[in-house]
Amino acid sequence: IVKFALFAEIPVPRPWTPGKEAAALRDTVEQAVFAEQMGFHSFWTVEHHFLDEFSHCSNPEILYGAVATRTSTLRIGYGVRLTPRPYNHPVRTAESVATLDCLSNGRVEWGTGRSATRLELEGFGINPHETREMLGECIDHVVGCWTNDEYAFEGKYWQMPKRRVHPKPVQQPHPPIWSATTSEDVHYEVGRMGVGLLSFAVGVPPEDIAGRVAAYRRGLADCVKPKGLFRNERVVTFTMAHCAATNQRAFDEAAESMVWYPKKGPELIGATADYARQFQKDLGTYHYTADMKKMQDEKLTDALTFDYIRDAGAAMVGDPDRCIEIAKRYEAAGCDLLFCLANPYAMTHEQVMSSLELLGKHVIPELDRD
Repeated sequence: IVKFALFAEIPVPRPWTPGKEAAALRDTVEQAVFAEQMGFHSFWTVEHHFLDEFSHCSNPEILYGAVATRTSTLRIGYGVRLTPRPYNHPVRTAESVATLDCLSNGRVEWGTGRSATRLELEGFGINPHETREMLGECIDHVVGCWTNDEYAFEGKYWQMPKRRVHPKPVQQPHPPIWSATTSEDVHYEVGRMGVGLLSFAVGVPPEDIAGRVAAYRRGLADCVKPKGLFRNERVVTFTMAHCAATNQRAFDEAAESMVWYPKKGPELIGATADYARQFQKDLGTYHYTADMKKMQDEKLTDALTFDYIRDAGAAMVGDPDRCIEIAKRYEAAGCDLLFCLANPYAMTHEQVMSSLELLGKHVIPELDRD
């Protein structure tokens, strides 16, 4: 059984005409509300900063509140809230997520992540080699704030004398915890944390996900003490998604966006390699940024043509029957929840709404068989 989630980066292509950013944000809320009507399990967005065109979703909490008040069953996911200092203090994170959980009557999924682009890490003055440790410490503090009447902590990066942190979340003992990754070795580490997996592999066929899921499952088997008070063993995988009445129409509408997005991501992440080397020569847990940089330097992303993406099933694009076929490949790879990026770059609001309707009427019932 695979459930479906609407996933949004909120791109705003140039030229940035007056009102274009505002329209993109309002359209995203409308799409989320419609996704609930179409049977989607959840709605997730990123937290990104400074990423021109790629993502103008810098303060998703406001967006989530708007969606929460206009929906009743749709779960709302942080995909992700950035954990390193100074992006978000753990207490502010605990308060933000719990407030949303109260407003939504217990519909929050808390995704965590470290950040991967130089624009963001350098912009906030963060040493990349400290972000893994920060993530683990942040989760511990947030869970402590949620599950104790009074709580104090003395960590390496954050300290707080005993305080009552308000409000407490509705979900007991706390909202489900997830962590994001792109590299296979970190899939194992996410499993060892005992939290849900947000696997962001872009531009690869569904079958490539199986190895990553297996690494995560090995990590779960080695998990001695989960980061939260319970184990979240679900797997999220990611795909660009567009459904239309015919294959050709879907291909024509999505081709530009589905090539632009998987090329832009490595460009943004690859720049992190040089930044991380300013702190230490060994890239450590950011070793994958060197692969992204190599892709840029050697122009390997030129191979990411729409023909490849379409034929490999590296995006769920086509008519309902073709989308069902590709979604079943994700199911076979071990996916529990499929993130559907409905607008990778320049899809119109009307195209996204039409795609959500077709996915809801024809595709979701074939996979989400609860």
